[in-house]
This record gives sequence, C-alpha cells and structure tokens, in this order.
Amino acid sequence: MSRIGKLPVEVPQGVEVSLAAGTLTVKGPKGTLSLRHHPEMNVVVDDAEVRVERPSDQKTHRALHGLTRALVANMVTGVTQGFTKTLEIQGVGYKAEQRGQTVLITVGFSHTVEYTAMEGVTVECPNATTIVVSGADKQKVGQTAAEIRAVRPPEPYKGKGIRYQGEQVRRKAGKTAGA
Repeated sequence: MSRIGKLPVEVPQGVEVSLAAGTLTVKGPKGTLSLRHHPEMNVVVDDAEVRVERPSDQKTHRALHGLTRALVANMVTGVTQGFTKTLEIQGVGYKAEQRGQTVLITVGFSHTVEYTAMEGVTVECPNATTIVVSGADKQKVGQTAAEIRAVRPPEPYKGKGIRYQGEQVRRKAGKTAGA
C-alpha cells in the first residue's frame, strides 16, 4: 500500500468538496479548484475526509494512488491557506517594481522585462529586491515563480540574478593570473 496514498485528506471547516463525473471540486475561502483525476482511481468523499482507492497493486496504479492523494491534499491546502514563493534579486542595479498586475524587472538587459502573472496568481513587490508570488493553485504558483526566475537565473561567478529565497547558489572560482 502506498504510504502517501492510504492517508485520508482531512477536510477543514468552511471547505466544500464535491465529486461529479470524474472531476473533484474543492471550494474554500481562497477560491475554487478542480481536478479531473485518473479514471482508474476511485475518489471517495465523506463528511470530513477524502480518500483515494486504487483497483490493483500494479506499478502504475501505485504511482497514481500517491499522486492523486497528493493533488487532492494540495487543493485543500490551497483553498484554505494558499501557497507562496518568494524570489530575491541580487546584483548592482537589479530591481523589480510593480505596476498593477505587471511586474517590471530590471536585471542588466538593455530593456526592462515585463511579466504578467497568469490568472489566479498574484505577484507583489514589497521592496525593490523581493518578489512574492502567491495563489491557491500550487502548480501555477510554482510555474510563475520559475518563469520569473528564468528571466535571469543566478550565475555561478558573482551570484547575480533572481533566486528563490534560501536557495544556495554554487559558486565557481574565477580565472587566476598565471605565472
């Protein structure tokens, strides 16, 4: 039995879970998320919990069992607490500023990069070197943060660029003068 898949997902107060035609819908204070789960996985919705059951012990069924349960748990967490990723900008003259839903990123190019977040995700700049990405859908939050980081990923010599908060950048030694 999958260690992750066999655990039931607790549904907190104020969250409504419904199942119709292979689509699981979770509605909460932070929004509504829906998931079309694999047709071979059986999702059971009780009063205070959601369980995922698999038909057999095949390798694909075992993998889908844990995956489906994790996706359901992320949906419940997303509509109650939400997800957040914080990005840091390092480098002289590197900065970000917010204009409505668009973030203007200045990271050493000849032009300013404009990034508009996808629907359901909010991007904020509390200061010039920090970008906070938040939303209810974990996949969208992670994708948005990855796209912003890809504008100028941290380089290994000086560490300049956009990185996740707490990310360790492996540094390389520069050239040394030969004798």
